[in-house]
Amino acid sequence: MLAFRSVIPIRSDVVKLVGHHSAHREDLRSDFKERCGYCNDWDYYKKTYYEIDHFIPEFVLKTISNTDYRNLVYACRSCNNSKRAKWPSGDEKIAIVNDQGFVDPCDTQYDTHFERDDVGNIVALTNVGKWMYVALKLSKPQHQLIYQLEKLDETIEQLEVIANQDLEVEALLTDLLKKYRRYSRELREV
Repeated sequence: MLAFRSVIPIRSDVVKLVGHHSAHREDLRSDFKERCGYCNDWDYYKKTYYEIDHFIPEFVLKTISNTDYRNLVYACRSCNNSKRAKWPSGDEKIAIVNDQGFVDPCDTQYDTHFERDDVGNIVALTNVGKWMYVALKLSKPQHQLIYQLEKLDETIEQLEVIANQDLEVEALLTDLLKKYRRYSRELREV
């Protein structure tokens, strides 16, 4: 099994007052390293499908402003829509009740709930992880496809450096490019 993600996002100390939470978009995108806080999908493939999620949903907020940067998550549309109004406790101060609820993706404990299998599928490790896995619909094929595309992209970049000097490497690169295009087509169909 593989680590779920290589970098834990850290929110900056953004304190600027904004009229709408979406005004924090670029700061969040940077803090979350251009990745969905929940599934870790890279926004390179579908940047327009990334949104701003309220970690604690707006309908639960009593003392927290709906523009408070500390409560916002850069999220893909899939995770944001799946999470939407799920908050089992109904209390802004309680995130998890009876192994149901969410761990903030900026919390170092988030990664203890998930890992990846050798082809990039997300695997839940704990009861809370299993609940989040179902609630966020992390079984969707797009998560595995984006993971595979990113790994192929990294390998292609490495091979391009040496491909001109070695015919065997050039043949390997051609094969990788075919796989990359196949996964890209599959992702567009998801």
